[in-house]
Amino acid sequence: MVMMRVAIPSNGDGGLDGTRAGHFGHCDVFTFVDFEDGEIKEVTTLPNKEHLQGGCMVPVNLLAENNVNALVVGGIGARPLAGFRQVGIEVYHDAARAEIKPVVDDFLAGKLPKITDNDVCGGGQ
Repeated sequence: MVMMRVAIPSNGDGGLDGTRAGHFGHCDVFTFVDFEDGEIKEVTTLPNKEHLQGGCMVPVNLLAENNVNALVVGGIGARPLAGFRQVGIEVYHDAARAEIKPVVDDFLAGKLPKITDNDVCGGGQ
């Protein structure tokens, strides 16, 4: 039995029918999708915390505290990417889709690449 929790930065109320936020650090909520043996078991959401000074680590710590194994983003800066790597959260890249359900389907199908240092953005984009 393989359990996994994937976080997707989301707009509004999030959830499988929601849309992915373009800037993960400023998303409204994180949609958590819990998988067991490749099947969706539960979908929950968690409000993002506001991050101000040195704020890049706020979402990193929030997701680590909530047992997240993987994060799917459209873009991410170098500092938070390093933070996620430090806490053992794999970061995957999907810039093509805005809807959460297809992103989850692509993740399950193994179609999403892990983000590389060449994919990072300058922040605030």
